[in-house]
Amino acid sequence: MIGLVYVLCALTSAACAVLLWRGYRQSRARLLFWSAWCFVGLALNNVLLIVDTRILPDVDLALVRLLPALLGASLLLYGLIMDVE
Repeated sequence: MIGLVYVLCALTSAACAVLLWRGYRQSRARLLFWSAWCFVGLALNNVLLIVDTRILPDVDLALVRLLPALLGASLLLYGLIMDVE
């Protein structure tokens, strides 16, 4: 059951990234751009969580799986601070 929750979280993050990217392409609002990249990082984090806990349970991928989330959150933070219109 927990594997299903992980998959649904990954799909939700990916769907948010796609919808934000589509919104950016239509409106060219930079915040949508940075938010889309943040959700790409979160989706990759969720995929790596599935790999870490279900496919390779004997290998600790905690640091590797946190890097995409950190990168995505950093990109969003950069967009919020530096990309002033």
